[in-house]
Amino acid sequence: MNILVCDDDKEILYAIAIYLKNEGYKVYEASNGIEALEIIEDNDIHLIIMDIMMPKMDGLRATMKIREGNNIPVIMLSAKSEDTDKIMGLNIGADDYVTKPFSPLELIARVRSQLRRYTALGSLDTKSNVFKTGGLVVDDESKLITVDGDEVKLTPVQYKILKLLTANAGRVFSIDEIYEKVWKETAFNPENTVAVHIRKIREKIEINPKEPKYLKVVWGIGYKVEKI
Repeated sequence: MNILVCDDDKEILYAIAIYLKNEGYKVYEASNGIEALEIIEDNDIHLIIMDIMMPKMDGLRATMKIREGNNIPVIMLSAKSEDTDKIMGLNIGADDYVTKPFSPLELIARVRSQLRRYTALGSLDTKSNVFKTGGLVVDDESKLITVDGDEVKLTPVQYKILKLLTANAGRVFSIDEIYEKVWKETAFNPENTVAVHIRKIREKIEINPKEPKYLKVVWGIGYKVEKI
């Protein structure tokens, strides 16, 4: 399983990474919230250990951004022991809280506990790069898309759009967001470009493209894949 550790203290970051690697986890490292969000965007992360006090973007703001479209377990770290910090972290979506200095055994125990819950709730598929909603399945390892068991052929761009929306089922993406995440460049009047690809995807995955079950428009905002 993949764990992201985010802390601006290099010694703490290194120490936590060593503990986790010794337990068999793959570890990604970030020194601020911005780096953490970029890693989450590009990798399958199963748990996050997030420091609160960091430059550029602190752990609280980063966790709020993560919770906009992801339910990855977050364990917050802080040198402070005040209840207000703990309450704030839990209120914005953190799952657990560890105060520095901490015991490595305690941290590992909390990591295991959160991963067990995550798996038990069905949020973590045994194949972490398979995204499902209803009968729609996007297998990012084999690049295979099926609807009710039938394979669907998409172009590379269509695949990237559908993967983005299915991996974040229920979340609405603006047209600009879709364009920038898929084309990896700043959006400039992308409405027609995105709309054409959405229409083509619907024709391939929907029984009735005019009354879509999966890929839906949210008028005035953007598009989403329905969470079923």
